[in-house]
Amino acid sequence: MKVSIDVKRFDPEKTNENTWVQNYKMDIHPSSTVLDALIHVREEIDGTLALRCACRASICGSCGMRVNGQAKLVCKTRIEELVEEGETLSVEPMGNQPVIKDLIVDISSFFAKMTQVSPFLQPDSLPEQGEFIASNDSMEKLLTEMNCIMCGLCVSDCTILEVDDTFIGPAALAKASRFVYDPRDDKTEERLKFLNDEQGGIWDCTRCMQCVEVCPKDVSPMDRIMDLRETAIEIGAKKTHGYDHTNSFEKSVVAHGRLDESRLALESAGIFNLPRLLDLIPVGLRALIKGKLPPLFPHKAEDNKKIKDIAKKIKEME
Repeated sequence: MKVSIDVKRFDPEKTNENTWVQNYKMDIHPSSTVLDALIHVREEIDGTLALRCACRASICGSCGMRVNGQAKLVCKTRIEELVEEGETLSVEPMGNQPVIKDLIVDISSFFAKMTQVSPFLQPDSLPEQGEFIASNDSMEKLLTEMNCIMCGLCVSDCTILEVDDTFIGPAALAKASRFVYDPRDDKTEERLKFLNDEQGGIWDCTRCMQCVEVCPKDVSPMDRIMDLRETAIEIGAKKTHGYDHTNSFEKSVVAHGRLDESRLALESAGIFNLPRLLDLIPVGLRALIKGKLPPLFPHKAEDNKKIKDIAKKIKEME
């Protein structure tokens, strides 16, 4: 199988034009992975190409890269599944992390965010004898979070981290949920309050689902973040713009059968939060100029009663 690969390269030792795209052409076996092709390049074509890999079995998580614009473990990504013979494949380093050289990124920020969530058990006391015993059922509920191999793919493609590096991130928040729900940990409430109140915490996720799509182990970080939100609300942690947004959204849909965007913006910012309300003025003016300003008095949906019935049934189920 003839393959053409465009590799985005970076050399920090070059003073100018230190980033460029280099094309490599080769013949490979049809079942070859992207990692197989890159190793072939490094060993047979260009020994200067820098990349990181280890187990080659999608266990260690060290070979994360962007392939055709999406984060993947290249050791389990087969070329024939992405391009036809003769087509060009694009390979880049992971996103949202500084590049060290070529396809190798600096993962120190990844682990710094992990440290933020205290990824270890914090019991109030130790057992007098023996060890902590957790039921099989309780641990089975944590299997999804425990499947994380710390590959960083979710961080690479997180759309929030692209614009806000204070966001704790999908990987660290998924790790946090693993300890929030561990029956041996006694800091559940403290953990939830921190994640609820911290800038860049659980309410900054916009549910873009990129982390769900790229996760190679089906950890589904976004779903873990949504679980943490619900649990934080259950313990009474409601003084956040995220909760205000959710609450306003629900009231708006129940009342009108559709979203009242004007009310949502004001209530999410906080009616008595003057600095946040002032931040909305430029946005409102731009929307007015573009003719996109929502109506002050929203229309009710034609099937408003049906929507109210659905909302009522949801409340009854809860």
